[in-house]
Amino acid sequence: MFLVMQGVSKAFPGVQALQDVNFELDAGEVHALVGENGAGKSTLIKILGGVHRADSGKILLNHREVELLNPQHASTQGIAIVHQEFNLVPHLTVAENIFLGRLPIGRGGFVSKKELLQSAQAVLQTLGPVSPTSLVSDLSVAEMQLVEIGKALSFAPQVLIMDEPTAALNEREIERLFEIIRGLRDQGVGIIYISHHLDEVLEIADRCTVLRDGKVVGTLAGANLDKNEMISLMVGRPLERMFNKESNVQPDAALEVKDLEVPGLLHRISFEINNGEVLGVAGLMGAGQESLPRALFGLLPVTQGIVLMHGKPIRIRSPQEAIQHSLGWITEDRKEEGLVLSQSVLENISLASLDRHTNSMGFMQYSHELEIAQRYIRELGIRTPTATQKMEHLSGGNQQKVVLAKWLNTAPDVIIMSEPTRGIDVGAKADIYEIINELTRQGKAVLLISSDLPELLGMSDRLIVMYDGQIRATLDSNQATQEHVMYFATGGKQDEKTVSA
Repeated sequence: MFLVMQGVSKAFPGVQALQDVNFELDAGEVHALVGENGAGKSTLIKILGGVHRADSGKILLNHREVELLNPQHASTQGIAIVHQEFNLVPHLTVAENIFLGRLPIGRGGFVSKKELLQSAQAVLQTLGPVSPTSLVSDLSVAEMQLVEIGKALSFAPQVLIMDEPTAALNEREIERLFEIIRGLRDQGVGIIYISHHLDEVLEIADRCTVLRDGKVVGTLAGANLDKNEMISLMVGRPLERMFNKESNVQPDAALEVKDLEVPGLLHRISFEINNGEVLGVAGLMGAGQESLPRALFGLLPVTQGIVLMHGKPIRIRSPQEAIQHSLGWITEDRKEEGLVLSQSVLENISLASLDRHTNSMGFMQYSHELEIAQRYIRELGIRTPTATQKMEHLSGGNQQKVVLAKWLNTAPDVIIMSEPTRGIDVGAKADIYEIINELTRQGKAVLLISSDLPELLGMSDRLIVMYDGQIRATLDSNQATQEHVMYFATGGKQDEKTVSA
């Protein structure tokens, strides 16, 4: 074994993050690491990356015990990490980002651009068509991911840790990434692959270790890699069905959109959502589904169209007006747009509804605010020691539940959910789906925007498919299949294809 962790434990105030963890990685192996948010995966890789020091246990590299003092020291020991969240400088070139802090110096103490380009090209040659002279700000998300991988590979690692590397990639880009991973494996690089997408784990991993509550609960290999077994180990119980979709559609329209136009982004968008209905929105990256909630929330210039709530025309020019008209929006980027990570759970739940917690003199009523927060913590199953816990200390799944609580606290009639389960574990996903079912039982309308096709097909009563800023098709749940959705998402027209139940 090239990498061995023996009896590794790590505690933080009030939390035992890892307890007697044993983990092994061979050279030329893809070893997946899975578990619910908060299971200990992040702590483990931060120990390997030199960010945290273990409280106890040993780490051996190539049969030699090492103490990883900091990230720089970890890199000198042959360990590199491709983080889930990009750490790139937009105004610098690809080459400059790859070798940031290690730029080659030539004569006169200036950066040797020739040597820099040559070194960057050597790193990028196996990764794909990314120019070393391109500015990072001009790259696609997939290209940025390749740059992050290039940064890691520039250290010539023997251990490469990939944390949710496909989170923002489409199917074609994921397949290209897998080709790169297989090539690295063939070169003898040991890869720790962390993902909530278990189908990916089944495709790419040689072995899979499952963490739960800071402990290793199982390691599966080869023919023993089984999705249901992994889920059962992760959550401590079998999940008989992931979605358990209910139909609670009522006959009255909650939201109607007619001929909505945003220049260059949306063209003649028309749809309606009934009370108690989940309307799914599918589309490839850049198809317009990212712009739709921003237009409805007054964040994009709408030049044409009508929006009605419960049959009455409304005009929304700001998020404040959207809230006043009983709209809520869970954004796809919870850390940047959905939460203030430095503030508490309680403060974040109150963010969009401060007026509900103030007295006649305009002062916050802490006792009322706390009561509301504790109710949502209980009802949504938010795992936090107290309502005053800082958001940055919560797992991704629990952070997402806080975002949901924040919007439920505004008492919306229509809730827009953009990628509501991105980056969260299978158990938290099941919880979110049950929350959606409960919302529809209450007569709430849900606009579900997701790149996860099984999620859309499993949770939607109807589905609209977008392409090039337009709605290309509207499908009933009994008509929608992955084949039909992808046909329309790639430009097919509804009048050219017969869709049958």
